[in-house]
Amino acid sequence: MARNEEKAQSMLYRFREAQSIELGLSKPKERRPHLASLANTLDEAEKWRRDVIREISRNVSKINDASLPEAHIRDLNDDINKLLRAKNHWEDRVLQLGGPDYKMIGPKMIDHQGKQVPGNRGYKYFGRAKELPGVRELFETQSNATTKSKRNNRAELIKHADAVYFGYSDEADDGELLEYERQVTEQRMLKLRSAHDATLSDGSSSNESDDSENES
Repeated sequence: MARNEEKAQSMLYRFREAQSIELGLSKPKERRPHLASLANTLDEAEKWRRDVIREISRNVSKINDASLPEAHIRDLNDDINKLLRAKNHWEDRVLQLGGPDYKMIGPKMIDHQGKQVPGNRGYKYFGRAKELPGVRELFETQSNATTKSKRNNRAELIKHADAVYFGYSDEADDGELLEYERQVTEQRMLKLRSAHDATLSDGSSSNESDDSENES
């Protein structure tokens, strides 16, 4: 019933708009070209890109309305996805005409509001469309699969982790560390012994010299 009332109001609005144009009270609204390639100037391409973004924003606001029936939500979500594709075409056209690359520098807020189902590349669900029967279950399945995958990966890592992973057997790996420590210790001992022998030798020479002087 609500859907029929909306259609009636829309038809009444279009009738009054047509009447106003015929009476010269308003100018006919300029229609956006169906193909972005029909725009020949950068200003024109920029204008229609902004027009598409405004329409997307209006629809994203509408789709969050709690009073909307399910069929209307599906229609709105389809329209938003069509408009997102149109936005991409207009951004391509802007770039072709020497304008900025909006895909690189443009805000992604609207895109981030949508959620994509795996296996349905490019199509996103916005607002209450995420809660539609069938759609909600897909997102729940995706979330559960992601959680399960993370748990499995963690369990697999722990399963294959051994003493080496935790650093308990580093010293036993081929005895390399212990052998290295033994060699370093031996070298240090040799140096200490050499230094000690040199000290003793110097002391003996000094004593012999003192004895010689006393005898003379």
